[in-house]
Amino acid sequence: MRRSIFMLAVLAGLCAGPSRAAPSEADRTAIQAVIRQQLDAFQADDATRAFALASPGIRRQFGDPETFLALVRQGYPMVYRPRETHFGALDEEDGRIVQKVAFVGPDGVLVTALYMMEREPDGSWRIAGCVIARAPSESA
Repeated sequence: MRRSIFMLAVLAGLCAGPSRAAPSEADRTAIQAVIRQQLDAFQADDATRAFALASPGIRRQFGDPETFLALVRQGYPMVYRPRETHFGALDEEDGRIVQKVAFVGPDGVLVTALYMMEREPDGSWRIAGCVIARAPSESA
């Protein structure tokens, strides 16, 4: 149920938001730092720090850090405890800044995460959603 709510919040976020300029190298560096900080917070089971890196809309949706961390732990083990993490392209898609991240999850399965990013009024970046898709399987 909570995963469904999370996906609805992400989809609503994809449809909202004004058009943005193409991301700069400074944006790329700042965005990747925010995502790394959240991944580090997950590794430390620091719900408060991980939750603080989410956008205001995500924080409103989940209400408190513990609920947010429980959802990530249960529904997103590849993000919660990745074996490997590799940053990919940073793009502007449909008016949103999207950072692609490849994860090898604890089960050894490769997935791609699309992190929707939101610039706050103070210029900082926050994570406004994350959608996971399995990487295409290789044919023999």
